Amino acid sequence: MIRDEETLNLLLDSVRRFVREVLVPHEQEVAETDEIPPAVVAQMRELGLFGLSIPEAYGGLQLTMEEEVRVAFEIAYTSPAFRSLIGTNNGIGSQGIVIDGTEEQKRHYLPKLAAGEIIGSFALTEPGSGSDAASLRTSAVRDGDHYILNGTKRYITNAPEASIYTVMARTDPGRKGAGAISAFIVERGTPGLTLGKVDKKMGQRGAHTCDVIFENCRVPAANLIGGKEGVGFKTAMKVLDKGRLHIAAVCVGAAERMLEDALRYAMEREQFGHAIADFQLIQAMLADSKAEIYAARCMVLDAARKRDSKQDISTEASCCKLFASEMCGRVADRSVQIHGGAGYISEYAAERFYRDVRLFRIYEGTSQIQQIVIARNMIKAAQG
Repeated sequence: MIRDEETLNLLLDSVRRFVREVLVPHEQEVAETDEIPPAVVAQMRELGLFGLSIPEAYGGLQLTMEEEVRVAFEIAYTSPAFRSLIGTNNGIGSQGIVIDGTEEQKRHYLPKLAAGEIIGSFALTEPGSGSDAASLRTSAVRDGDHYILNGTKRYITNAPEASIYTVMARTDPGRKGAGAISAFIVERGTPGLTLGKVDKKMGQRGAHTCDVIFENCRVPAANLIGGKEGVGFKTAMKVLDKGRLHIAAVCVGAAERMLEDALRYAMEREQFGHAIADFQLIQAMLADSKAEIYAARCMVLDAARKRDSKQDISTEASCCKLFASEMCGRVADRSVQIHGGAGYISEYAAERFYRDVRLFRIYEGTSQIQQIVIARNMIKAAQG
């Protein structure tokens, strides 16, 4: 749903210029230093990029889902590290509060998240529970006006930079499954909260993850999201439905960048007296990539419009995440192939993107989890 086409186009033009004029020139620096320059982060704040999806009442832009994915297409044209920094504030790091938080929680945290004054993080995955999120073991035991949290979260995006963590923990130890899981807002600096060393990853340098460890961590009961136990897993799933659609849009934007680079290289690189773009087998790779990107873009926009019209998009979100992330991986592989030996050299963006986009098929639900979600929803619908 587009609320105001003219206003959205102004935003898209601003983001597009910022990405190409500011972010793209900093890609290699971020890859080498594993850090986004503070001056660039400040510019991202000024553009309002940390509050794209946060309601206007709390200082955000309150983009609809369709508007958000169209912005994501543009932001994802550059290194995923830039999008990752703002991504948790617009997605999993804030949406639990937006969707199910109390009014007091919203008033206290959302304006700071929207302004980029603080970074949010979403702590669900554990050493023993990733895809099987309902089996998480982190515990939260009520103790007067507080809960005592114990457990370890793993591979938590933006954890090293985060000021607040949305933490999923089991509040009923005697009950198995998702119904005993609650969601908490835990502030950085809370006694008993420590961080592990920053993970060394295959790609996405500049985007950081690490363990988040709770050892008798006392969290005020007022920080229980929604003020109600046992609904945390439902909150997480609602957050992930939206997040999967956003990541699918990011996959489209990244694939478009890789295809543009591959096409430019193919038109400039000569072999046997011709630009390699003249060779039909190169053309086939370009054409397949274009067709798949177009299909993914159409899927994402369709699902976004359905979400804006209040339809249940659990199946559609998983379809988008599955297809777009796998598509992005194929485009990355073709981009390296078209570049030939140059595609294996870090001097070219193709090599970096090849490593960076591999993560898209894993986080916010692996491709295999998306297949399970889609199939189960199909079976459930067929059974009436």
